[in-house]
Amino acid sequence: MTDVSALRSRWQDALVAARGGSPDPDPLPYADNLLERWAEPQRRYHTTTHLTRVLDHVDALAGHASGPDLVRLAVWFHDAVYRPDRSENEERSAALAERALPEAGVPDPATAEVARLVRLTVSHDPADGDTNGEVLCDADLAILASSPKEYAAYAAQVREEYGFVPDDAFRAGRADVLRQLLGLPRLFRTPHGAEVWEPRARQNLTTELELLTR
Repeated sequence: MTDVSALRSRWQDALVAARGGSPDPDPLPYADNLLERWAEPQRRYHTTTHLTRVLDHVDALAGHASGPDLVRLAVWFHDAVYRPDRSENEERSAALAERALPEAGVPDPATAEVARLVRLTVSHDPADGDTNGEVLCDADLAILASSPKEYAAYAAQVREEYGFVPDDAFRAGRADVLRQLLGLPRLFRTPHGAEVWEPRARQNLTTELELLTR
């Protein structure tokens, strides 16, 4: 079960840091609004559990980022708007950050960076040297390098989110996504991701693709 109080504290810490230590306005109403979004009933994988795990991965990779607290805020917003049948989720999530963060006291340059990072999750393809982007994208994709059991649960949750798609169409579409990922020269950009996560992720992706295309 997700520890909501711990998530609220993590949001507060990141937001206060991003606005230079100011305690006002109260961070928690913004946390609660986002947590309501992350708990919407259409979600199976993109839930508060995913939010928590991505934040944990950012914490592990934080030394690589130039602005780790801005990366943490981007994690909160990156799937804040999520409808499986729509393609503009990342853009709408970034726009939400652009509305909410200035109201919450975050300076414009920091808000712009958070929104940029959210939009980067469309492609998960940060430019070389974009350390904030590398940390966010690696943290978001870290599920691909989980244990076989955890990966199978993730794949099943993704299928549940797309329950409105017929089996044949889903299998074809998912297989295309997996081939695209396997065709990338590298899935992870941070040193830890490249060394530790890359081999396991490629094995998991290959196994799922084989199961889909039998």
